[in-house]
This record gives sequence, C-alpha cells and structure tokens, in this order.
Amino acid sequence: MKYDRNSLKAEEFINDEEINDTVRYANEHKDDLELIDKILEKAKKRKGLDHRDASVLLACTDASRIRKIYDLAEQIKKDFYGNRIVLFAPLYLSNYCVNGCLYCPYHIKNKNIPRKKLTQEEVAKEVIALQDMGHKRLAIEAGEDPVNNPIEYILECIDTIYSIRHKNGAIRRVNVNIAATTVDDYRKLKDAGIGTYILFQETYNKTEYERLHPTGPKHDYAWHTEAMDRAMDGGIDDVGIGVLFGLDNYSYEFAGLLMHAEHLEAVHGVGPHTISVPRVKRADDIDPDDFDNSLDDEMFCRIAACIRIAVPYTGMIISTRETPEVREKIIRLGVSQISGGSRTSVGGYCEEERPHDTEQFDVSDNRTLDEVVNWLMRAGYIPSFCTACYREGRTGDRFMELCKSGQIQNCCHPNALMTLKEFLLDYASEDTVRLGDEVIEREIGNIPSSKVQDIVRDRLTRIVEGDRDFRF
Repeated sequence: MKYDRNSLKAEEFINDEEINDTVRYANEHKDDLELIDKILEKAKKRKGLDHRDASVLLACTDASRIRKIYDLAEQIKKDFYGNRIVLFAPLYLSNYCVNGCLYCPYHIKNKNIPRKKLTQEEVAKEVIALQDMGHKRLAIEAGEDPVNNPIEYILECIDTIYSIRHKNGAIRRVNVNIAATTVDDYRKLKDAGIGTYILFQETYNKTEYERLHPTGPKHDYAWHTEAMDRAMDGGIDDVGIGVLFGLDNYSYEFAGLLMHAEHLEAVHGVGPHTISVPRVKRADDIDPDDFDNSLDDEMFCRIAACIRIAVPYTGMIISTRETPEVREKIIRLGVSQISGGSRTSVGGYCEEERPHDTEQFDVSDNRTLDEVVNWLMRAGYIPSFCTACYREGRTGDRFMELCKSGQIQNCCHPNALMTLKEFLLDYASEDTVRLGDEVIEREIGNIPSSKVQDIVRDRLTRIVEGDRDFRF
C-alpha cells in the first residue's frame, strides 16, 4: 500500500514501507551535521517537523547537537505551555478483559489476579478519596469486556464521578481511556461531557501488533488504529495518542507516532491533544525483560524532546510508571501533564496500604500528591489543577489555534495560580502552603496584563474567603 496521510485506512496513513524508509534515512544521515543544523533551524520556527526530519534528530549522535535538541525542546515547551504542569490521576474501574495482550496482566488467561469491577457506590468512595487528595481531573481506565464493562457502565461511572461533591472537592473533568469503539459510542461519551479520549496504539508495527494481541477484539489492527478518526466523527475533538515503548524498535514507533499526529491534523484539522510516552513495566505476570526492545533513560528522554519539537502544540504526559529521578529529567524536555499519587489497582484509593494484586503495572513514583506538588514548585514549576479549557469550550481546533499562537497562556497562567491556591487551602501540608504562597505571589507578577493581575488578586482573596472554581 502507498503512504497517504490523508487516507482513512490504517495501513496507508501508518505505512510500514514509509516508516522503514524513514528509519533508514535517519540512520544514513545521523552524522550529517549540515542537515541536522538545517532541521534545527526549521524547528526554531515552532511550526513542528514531519516524521522524517524528526527521526533524523532522534538518530543524531553528535553530543553538541543533542544538547541543542534538549535546549530547544525545553524552550518550545515554555513558549507553548509556560512553566505549568497539569496534574491528574488514573481511576481504574474494572480489570475484566477479554483480550489476550501479552504485555498486560489483565489478559484473559491470567488466573493469578482477582477480577474486580467497581459498583457505583465503590466508584463514589474512590472519587471521594481522590477529592480528599486534591485531584480535580481523572483519567478513567477499564479493560475491554462487552459483558462486564459495556459502554453503559462507563457512562454510569462518569455520571457518578461528576455527581460527587465532598467538602470543597469536585472532579471537574473526566478523561477516558477505554478500548476502541463505534462512532455511536463516541457520541455517547461526548454527550457525557468527557474531556480527552485516550487510546494508546501500543505498537504501530502491524506484524508485532497482531503477535502481541493474539486473541480478542484488540487483535484487529485497523479497528484499533482508526479509532481516533471514529472518535472525531463522533464529536470528540480532543484525543490522546501514545505507544508503549519497549514493545518494538523505538525508532519505528517514534516515526509511526508522528505519522499518526500528521494524519489527524491533515484529515481533521486537529492533531492530538496529548501524546503519552509510557514504557513497558513489571506487573503481575509481566516481565519487561521478555521484550527485547527496551530503551535506556537517555534515549527515553531524547524521544520526549524530539516529540516536543516535532509536535509543539501537543500536551505531553508522563506517568508514575517512571521513577522520580526519570520524571525529574524528562519533565523539562517537553512534558506538560503528570499523574500524582496514582494507584493502578481497581479500588486502590480506598485502601490504606497500596494494593498490588490488581495493579496494571508497578508504580515507580510512590509519592503523595502533596509531595509531588511540593517537588514541582521547588523545581520551578506551577502545579495546575485547571480544567477551564474543557468547560469553556476551548477544545479541538479552538484550543489548537490559541495554543499555536501562544494566546492560551493568557488564560492558563492565572487559572493555574487560582487552582493551586485552592489546593493549598484545602489539602496541602504546612510546608507546601508556605512554598505555594511564595510561588503564587511571584508568578502573579509574570502575568502580562496589569488588569488581569488585579482580577487574579481579587479572586485569590475570595478563594481564601471560601469561594471556589474561578476561571478565565
């Protein structure tokens, strides 16, 4: 099949021959410093790079150019997203699954783990626990099982999550990470008021994809790969993509990931709202050493930097799969969203001790949300619990237009400060409160408009007095 980013066929917009040609081209030019310098100059225009140019940067071996790649990625992130880091948590609803995925402990043949599905009462308890931590944004997760986890169950859970008000807590936005489904089901999710629909490709290599998904509906490569097109046809204009690095060669996956982003922008006028970069991690009956495509921390960081340069407008996500040390390295290279205080087990937030028997993967960053917030501020970032864009209709092409022009920061910066103040008053430790108040006072001065500064100061006073949920 011929490569065509405008095609709606998976094997044409994610074309194996084009990816292999790209990887070969990158390896042939990895030491071509003149070409690399030209690509870097192009990247400085903040318009992004295609998969071929970006692959050359990824393959580059020159230490001074790699340093320039990192510096440029850091600057582009600041230009588009400032020094804000948005926080969220995953909420696992059910680990029932009919698929046979070889890298996931939820696969149907695993008899070691207890299967569990939250009742609506249990969902409410989990939400209250998350609200008591300070979370405002969730990503719900569930295995694929049409009997135990039908779309009706997911929709009911979303309704329950949005209905819970506990003290000053409220989940203001639910993102959804569930299996590929139909246009009609995506319309139902849109009508339920979700934020971003997230679906990881796992691997873009069709041969490897089919081997790693030997049984179940997820075996269908085209159905899975074309899911984002159906989601957008169903009215969901914010979608999140990603691969599970370690399953196949990282150079192949990197090119495929960027081709998917290019396809979405070419066909729908809107690229991915987020790109996630998880790596294969140990779980119940999953050993990462069984996969021979693992990548070290240095290459992992370079992948993140090159994604940021190639797709400057996208939000980038790093989860608690990674250690605090790795998260500290990678966060400055383009990451704009992280999870904090996460538990990847069904019903895990209500347990005093972290349960491991139903975890989807081992969590490597076990810090509390308060500790993560404190760490971010000490590292020079503004922890943000903002969900304003979703609720103000700044999604899809409207968000992308504001993001690409840099105007989104006129909303996001003050919103981050106001949501941080809520966290400090309602959930933070004494040390985090002290540090957070210093950050807020300093960052108010970085708001360009003196009028907006005055509005923010007035709203901060009202937040202290008990009001909540202001937003620009």
